[in-house]
Amino acid sequence: MKTVSLKIDDSIFGETEKILSHISIPRNRYINEAIEYYNKVQKRQILEKRLKAESSLVKKDSMNILKDFEKIDYAD
Repeated sequence: MKTVSLKIDDSIFGETEKILSHISIPRNRYINEAIEYYNKVQKRQILEKRLKAESSLVKKDSMNILKDFEKIDYAD
């Protein structure tokens, strides 16, 4: 485990202390869980941005291919 020194806004620290007084987990565990959760949120946002970018790259080609298929005469 790594040791990290943090500067936390007084308001955030106070709110955290109030919450911790009502739940039974150590401050360190609480902060670790909060960071883990935030990391998951950030990873999802990064993935979403990447998928949107990749989707826009293939959008024009996909529409052209769809138009080509629509032109095919299936009458046999």
